[in-house]
Amino acid sequence: MSIVVSPEQVHQIVNNLHHDPFEVLGAHPLEEEGKVNKWVVRAYLPKTTAAWVILPSQRQEYPMTTAYHPHFFECVIDISELNNYQLRIHEGEQERVIYDSYAFRSAKLSDFDLHLFGEGNHHRIYEKLGAHLAEIEGIKGVYFAVWAPNARNVSIIGDFNNWDGRDHQMRKRNNMVWELFIPEIGVGTKYKYEIKNWEGHIYEKSDPYGFAQEVRPKTASIVANLDSYTWDDSDWMEKRRHSDPLTQPVSVYELHLGSWLHASSAEPPRLLSGEGEAVPVSEWNTGARFLSYYELAQKLIPYVKELGYTHIELLPIAEHPFDGSWGYQVTGYFAPTSRYGNPEDFMYFVDQCHQNGLGVLVDWVPGHFPKDGHGLAFFDGTHLYEHGDPRKGEHKEWGTLIFNYGRNEVRNFLVANALFWFDKYHIDGIRVDAVASMLYLDYCRKDGEWVANEYGGRENLEAAEFLRQVNHVIFSYFPGILSIAEESTAWPMVSWPTYMGGLGFNLKWNMGWMHDMLDYFGMDPWFRQFHQNNVTFSMWYNHSENYMLALSHDEVVHGKSNMIGKMPGDEWQKFANVRALFSYMFTHPGKKTMFMSMEFGQWSEWNVWGDLEWGLLQYEPHQQLKRFFSDLNATYKSEPALYTQDFGQDGFEWIDCSDNSHSVVSFLRWSKNWQEFLVVVCNFTPQPHSHYRVGVPHPGFYQEIFNSDAGKYGGSNMGNLGGKWSEEWSYHSRPYSIDLCLPPLGVLVLKISPNASGE
Repeated sequence: MSIVVSPEQVHQIVNNLHHDPFEVLGAHPLEEEGKVNKWVVRAYLPKTTAAWVILPSQRQEYPMTTAYHPHFFECVIDISELNNYQLRIHEGEQERVIYDSYAFRSAKLSDFDLHLFGEGNHHRIYEKLGAHLAEIEGIKGVYFAVWAPNARNVSIIGDFNNWDGRDHQMRKRNNMVWELFIPEIGVGTKYKYEIKNWEGHIYEKSDPYGFAQEVRPKTASIVANLDSYTWDDSDWMEKRRHSDPLTQPVSVYELHLGSWLHASSAEPPRLLSGEGEAVPVSEWNTGARFLSYYELAQKLIPYVKELGYTHIELLPIAEHPFDGSWGYQVTGYFAPTSRYGNPEDFMYFVDQCHQNGLGVLVDWVPGHFPKDGHGLAFFDGTHLYEHGDPRKGEHKEWGTLIFNYGRNEVRNFLVANALFWFDKYHIDGIRVDAVASMLYLDYCRKDGEWVANEYGGRENLEAAEFLRQVNHVIFSYFPGILSIAEESTAWPMVSWPTYMGGLGFNLKWNMGWMHDMLDYFGMDPWFRQFHQNNVTFSMWYNHSENYMLALSHDEVVHGKSNMIGKMPGDEWQKFANVRALFSYMFTHPGKKTMFMSMEFGQWSEWNVWGDLEWGLLQYEPHQQLKRFFSDLNATYKSEPALYTQDFGQDGFEWIDCSDNSHSVVSFLRWSKNWQEFLVVVCNFTPQPHSHYRVGVPHPGFYQEIFNSDAGKYGGSNMGNLGGKWSEEWSYHSRPYSIDLCLPPLGVLVLKISPNASGE
């Protein structure tokens, strides 16, 4: 006989129609004369033929009877208190004992959590939503919570219930979040959310806040514990907290983990030493498995350290289903991709980078997301994360959807996600992809395909405010980090603080410099005399933003050729041009980023499906170019004049920028407080100059500390025999000058010797 429950309530449970199964299922007290003397226990067990309630403390069993449905069970127990009961169930020929999820009513999410989330201000919402190990009333399990306000019902499906959405129906809190605790499951459990809309359509979704995911093409989320790893980078983190990266050397090696090197390929050769040869590479294999995070830590970190870079930048590391997207179409925003290992493995990789003096930057993609069925698209049967209007919610040329930055919960999802990678994985910075696509409503859209803002303009005011919030939050929690914008337009104050009205980034990629320099170096040197402004124009606007000079992956794909292939002339001139380009880049104000393979002169474009062409390093010109980059980074890091005043007007001064007839520019780089300076002279033609006079500010011996034409780099070895004394010969409006030998397609860096005076 049924007690209290009605046929309609049973019908709702059986057909997944109830917004709060706890109202029907689980244990409920029965009062008589104001006292609880009995309890009724109800369970919906779709695959069960018989069931009993077990009270472990009393070692008693109570048979359950069916009510209104052959799989809806209940029983009444004469007891005043009921805790931690179990169910013994028969499923076919099998029998098992389980804890009932509906016996645990405690919630990890408080009303205040939900309030902050609704406001868009719950910075660590990832500690509440998603799947979290928990212990309730002494029983261990996993607490699940998902935002799906427009769903009719949500269930958790996984290996633990044979992917049957009838078993673990969730309850709805505050009309926005669904939650349920499932006992006796733990780390490694695979799961998804089965979401039904009001029309009865079913969507099986990965967890938007899931910490791990199956290796593609599988798409289930995996329960993970992000607090089990023991970090050993406290010194690095403390030093970072008190540092200002804008006054430090920042030289970034950008790479894609999946195509840097595969497991069956030979290891990348080391630089030549005085005692031995570089290790030859006999073969490389495009079909091999990926290196794991552990293997990458062993191979990649020593390689990048040897080259002298300060940071590694990873193309998007968040989970993505399609290798060919390079990671830029993300489905698992809180999960490091499982291609290379589990979350703890990635923590180890970052930890090892820090212990070896390398910072870790990751590309972050809040501008769009793919339409894959298991992802965020149409998540609860409605346009939840994306705009419903395709004029605002879709990038047609990319086939992706655009986040609704004006919705508090969506903005909270993204802000918390940015913070998450700093919090849980100790990363040192983000490079935000495709910022221009976020800032402009008409980005890659024709007239009639976009909607103006409330003032009739094309600026996406909601996206701009979102970016300000992201940067304000991450810098508030983690001073000393980097937030870099890939922004290609003239949007003002991208790298200005939010309190001044800026977007709050501390660096912006200088796309104008990149295009000007590649156009300039791509032309025959004879024609460069007519395009001197390509070299000099960047200094007209250099102080408007904090710029990073980047020659990235985008410049070596889609028919653009790799860097050395862009250069004119014979093979010698191509290598010399590359050395001149990067020497100018590293002496020009701004932080630096370059993509993998440029350091040894790969000829072919980047191929995401294969390895870099490590075999080239058995040839001397490529070995020499690699040595050049190692020395260039060493010079950059050792000279404060090259990095302490990248963004102030006192850090750079032209000596002569008007010698277009020779395609020569010369300038000074000053350190803070004008304590040290360097003289940089660049000759961008193959014509050497045996007597080229350059004005200098002080008398003394000017030591040649770097020469891109040195013989050890494959150059012609022209130079100044270690340096030149100044002469009291006024030139370039300066009281002193030096008479230099300028090598062909060469860049010289000179520094006055503190122990030698010309007076």
